[in-house]
Amino acid sequence: MTPVEDGFVHAIGAELPAMFDGMKLAAVATVLYVIVRCLNLKSPTTPPELTYQDTLLHRYLVKFCPMFSQEYIPPLLWGKSGHLQTALYGKMGRVSTPTPRGVRMFLPMQDGATATFDLFEPLGDHSTGDDITMVICPGIGNHSEKHYIRTFVDLSQRRGYRCAVLNHLGALPNIELTSPRMFTYGCTWEFASMVGYIKRAFPQTLMVVVGFSLGGNIVCKFLGENLSNQERVLCCVSVCQGYSVLRAQETFQQWDQCRRLYNFFMAFNMKKIILSHRDTLFDMKSAKMEDADLNRLYTATSLMQIDDNIMRKFHGYDTLKEYYETESCVQYIQNITVPLLLVNSLDDPLVHPSLLAIPRTLAEKKPNVMFALTQHGGHLGFFEGAVLFPQPLTWMDKVIVAYADTMCQWERTRQTRKRTKSEKLNC
Repeated sequence: MTPVEDGFVHAIGAELPAMFDGMKLAAVATVLYVIVRCLNLKSPTTPPELTYQDTLLHRYLVKFCPMFSQEYIPPLLWGKSGHLQTALYGKMGRVSTPTPRGVRMFLPMQDGATATFDLFEPLGDHSTGDDITMVICPGIGNHSEKHYIRTFVDLSQRRGYRCAVLNHLGALPNIELTSPRMFTYGCTWEFASMVGYIKRAFPQTLMVVVGFSLGGNIVCKFLGENLSNQERVLCCVSVCQGYSVLRAQETFQQWDQCRRLYNFFMAFNMKKIILSHRDTLFDMKSAKMEDADLNRLYTATSLMQIDDNIMRKFHGYDTLKEYYETESCVQYIQNITVPLLLVNSLDDPLVHPSLLAIPRTLAEKKPNVMFALTQHGGHLGFFEGAVLFPQPLTWMDKVIVAYADTMCQWERTRQTRKRTKSEKLNC
């Protein structure tokens, strides 16, 4: 080898370690960039964005419910990712979940179905001294034994609320169906039956209506279907619902924000629930279901396929569009006159941002509606925490109870003013 060639080899050999070091640094920088972008670490923490009309009620709420003006602070390392918030809720529900003790109630329905709900008595007096019952409708395929429901019930009990939690028809694994029908997106029969029982059993109680996800659609539809359903209802809270089932399902077909993947997993869970009751739902005496429907169920990969072949037939809908439009609360929600709080998060991967125009427009037009939109929280996540580990109670748990507490105080103040005014007139 000539001296020139030898010098060239030594020069390359000296540059290689520096070159590899540069590649490592570039790789690390790329990974860190992806992590920062995916976890939204640079996204700021803010109070919820509020939309409401300037009324005495909403001035009172903003003044005496400080959570509306305080920042929602999710865990630093992962809490700003809607996907991780949603995944953690879906996998674990909550951390350090309590086990509230309740009584399971069974209510026979006219069509042969049996509605069930769990009743939990308060663990102390309410701050107003009044008898208040939280009537709660969980999310899709959920029930009172889910961790997020148990956590919320325990908090409410300790704040002096009685809690009644609907178990969606067919959702409890150890309760058999008594008719060829299970829950749907907007069937209010079971919830109405539970509310009716609460009104009869506790004639002095006022009710705070709470719905999570699909449950939010059901409670808003229930209240808007008939004005009599709003009697003795103090207020209503709906969290993470999509308002229009038709538009929501259309967005579930998109790959944006991995909604098609979420659709697949939700369809898988729905299939498990349906197949666990196949002997009742596909009974030979049932004219609603056929063997062909069961075969199509096995191959379904989306909620729309399951809805078209199975769910719409529980109530005899001719088309999927008719089923979705009739089951949505968007046609009924404007009929609600009691105070209504609608809560969503902007990074909810299940609720497309276009659907949020519905609650925002409603809050702009109706004096009883407040719409709270957080930047983070995912779907029913809303975990709080400093850096890594979330707290047992979430922002969602606390804001619902804080809103209910404030509404109870508002009602007590309003009734006191009425009595004082009446007394002055009588004098």
